[in-house]
Amino acid sequence: MITSIARQSIIIKCNGQQAVLLGNYELYYAAGLMKKLFDLPLSEDQTPQELMDIILPAIDTLHPKDARETHLLNMLRTYLPLEQYDDQMKELFHWGANEQDLWIMNTSHDAYH
Repeated sequence: MITSIARQSIIIKCNGQQAVLLGNYELYYAAGLMKKLFDLPLSEDQTPQELMDIILPAIDTLHPKDARETHLLNMLRTYLPLEQYDDQMKELFHWGANEQDLWIMNTSHDAYH
């Protein structure tokens, strides 16, 4: 899996307010964004189900700032996590939690540092 593809997928979906999450790679980048945007107590070490157990009850209490954040919440609201979990998902979570180029396709992020 090329991690930048999962990141780009979330950006495209949130900018266009369409589509759904397609797998745990996208889930982990999205969960990292949830930590960054809404300060949820999420960690890259949590399983997919543990992430969702924190995200889902919090969604209705959050206040998105724009349509992209609203769509991110809506995609997470309907996602059913898979058991799959690997180191690239941890990398994607970290990337989302520390995103410097929010909602922009081109990134200054160095995935290999």
